[in-house]
Amino acid sequence: MSQPFTPRPLVIAPSILASDFSKLGEEVRAVDQAGADWIHLDVMDGHFVPNISYGPDVIKAMRPHTKKIFDAHLMISPCDPYLEAFAKAGCDHITVHAEAGPHLHRSLQAIRGLGKKAGVSINPATPVSAIEHVLDLIDLVLVMSVNPGFGGQAFIRSSLGKVSDVRAMTAGRPIDIEVDGGVAPDVSGELAAAGANAFVAGSAVFKGGTMEAYKANISAIRNAAALARGEAI
Repeated sequence: MSQPFTPRPLVIAPSILASDFSKLGEEVRAVDQAGADWIHLDVMDGHFVPNISYGPDVIKAMRPHTKKIFDAHLMISPCDPYLEAFAKAGCDHITVHAEAGPHLHRSLQAIRGLGKKAGVSINPATPVSAIEHVLDLIDLVLVMSVNPGFGGQAFIRSSLGKVSDVRAMTAGRPIDIEVDGGVAPDVSGELAAAGANAFVAGSAVFKGGTMEAYKANISAIRNAAALARGEAI
């Protein structure tokens, strides 16, 4: 008998990748004050993905600027040697890619062993079956709705079906379903209807360049998702 689907709380997680790197601390404070629930940290190594972003030391420097959850998305391979460094830098969630190494179960065990919430990300071409046998170790599933590596890409609409599949697979479990890539108010409602509750947004949040603009952008994404879930705005 299938378990009923109980929606997790709505979460907006601005991606710092789209912020002004010349004033990272100020940008973190601005999205915090603008209503961000989590701060999403896209870590890229120039190997697993074709871009390089930042590492544990930069995250450690950002940490004093907010008490919000640091939601780290490691687009690196191998990831296991660096998990402890990201934990010590202040990450609360550590998400690794199902495609990034041969021992996903071991990586998730290591994250849990560091006292952090463990997430798994799946690329657009990766089937949801890749996470079927590690559900007991997962706190979060991150569905990539673009190919990882760069911000500002167009949303891949087949991601909606994958979100629905993840919702069915995780029903009855306290697992957040997060989506990253091309997320804006025009798709957050559809994603929420499919079962996503956590929305990573980079350029859609940071356009405008001011705290007031960020607040309006975050509210627009949240309101569209809440409306699709039948929740009061």
